[in-house]
Amino acid sequence: MTESQSPDTNELTRLRTLVADYEKKMTDAANLVTYVRHEINNPLAALLGQAQLLLREQDLSDKSRRRAETIEQQAKRIEEIVGQLRDIQTPPSALNRASE
Repeated sequence: MTESQSPDTNELTRLRTLVADYEKKMTDAANLVTYVRHEINNPLAALLGQAQLLLREQDLSDKSRRRAETIEQQAKRIEEIVGQLRDIQTPPSALNRASE
């Protein structure tokens, strides 16, 4: 330890480094969540759209209609779950700066 650095200064530097590393990891995780949401939402929108188009058909058998309704319901469920990922998508550094 140099004379100009006290134990408190070294600890503060260490803590700042830990926070910066944590923010980097959280930013990387948030970027991954953004990517995953995008990659799931694209095929999900197509799946949901196709199920809804099927449900518009007048001559659809009852069995096929129930299957299309199940597909639509489950696609909407996935859509809700993926939507919840939005809450963890913003990295903490951005949140901290926004509250300053």
